[in-house]
Amino acid sequence: MLHMIKLCVGISSVDELEHYRQSRCVKIAGQNGEFHLHRTRMRPKRREEIVGQGSLYWVIKGAIRCRQSIVDLAQEVDEEGRNCCDIIMKPQLIRTIPNPKRAFQGWRYLADGDAPGDLGEGDGNRNDAELAVELAALGLI
Repeated sequence: MLHMIKLCVGISSVDELEHYRQSRCVKIAGQNGEFHLHRTRMRPKRREEIVGQGSLYWVIKGAIRCRQSIVDLAQEVDEEGRNCCDIIMKPQLIRTIPNPKRAFQGWRYLADGDAPGDLGEGDGNRNDAELAVELAALGLI
């Protein structure tokens, strides 16, 4: 299984991303339910390893903080006639154990073994984002 990782530019928290994404749900022909789309210029070559099993991990304020399950990677053409890729995701944001990550451009592949674990409902103080970043930096979570 393979994942993708991307910077969430202009968003300062998971709550802000959740609010922003709620207003951008779309229906997709042939699919049941609502989905989120994120358009990117380059289409992953390792599509078969991602679709239906991988997630898009979002980097917010210098740390991986959440993920969304990837349903499909659809080849599209933008308004200017250039090829692009729509990352089609389930709308649910799953919070992860914050993992510090330096800035980069575009998206990158993320191996399953390198992906941070999910935060559970009963994780107590680990749900405090700032504390979790500090604990992760110290290697404690």
